[in-house]
Amino acid sequence: MTQKVANFMVGLFGGIAGSVLGKYLVIFILSMVPILELRGGLIAASLLDLPMWKSFLVCFIGNIIPIPFILWLINPIFRKMRNWRHLGKVVVWCENKANSKKDKIENLKYLGLFLFVGIPLPGTGAWTGCLIAALLDLDKKKSFLAAVLGVVLAGIIMLIFSYGVLGRIF
Repeated sequence: MTQKVANFMVGLFGGIAGSVLGKYLVIFILSMVPILELRGGLIAASLLDLPMWKSFLVCFIGNIIPIPFILWLINPIFRKMRNWRHLGKVVVWCENKANSKKDKIENLKYLGLFLFVGIPLPGTGAWTGCLIAALLDLDKKKSFLAAVLGVVLAGIIMLIFSYGVLGRIF
């Protein structure tokens, strides 16, 4: 599914993806987007024929930029959003999504967060992992480190998939 979404997003950004800088901008933006994150960015980078290590760095930076904002600001933002009728529904949806996956992190704490972010499966990643860490009120600095290391692990796995397996198919 991530590959289909990445293909769609590359097509959506078709105009900018004509230049090398535009291609890097596309994978940077894709890596910042929830659900796609670094995983979608690296698939798009492979499809755009960008060099592997430069793409990894761009996608890594794009994926870790939202992490501190989620860890330190999501709870105060959610408290404010609850006061608005329609935004309150978004908060409830986000919390339900996080709570449905929190058992994967709750018992192992930071190791669980690292693995949750690092193993690229549907519904996992830095956004959801950090949301769960914030809702569980885990230590922010340790959570940040666990999430960043998880992004590195996910990046290594996705490099093998995107540039190895996928690269051989296309």
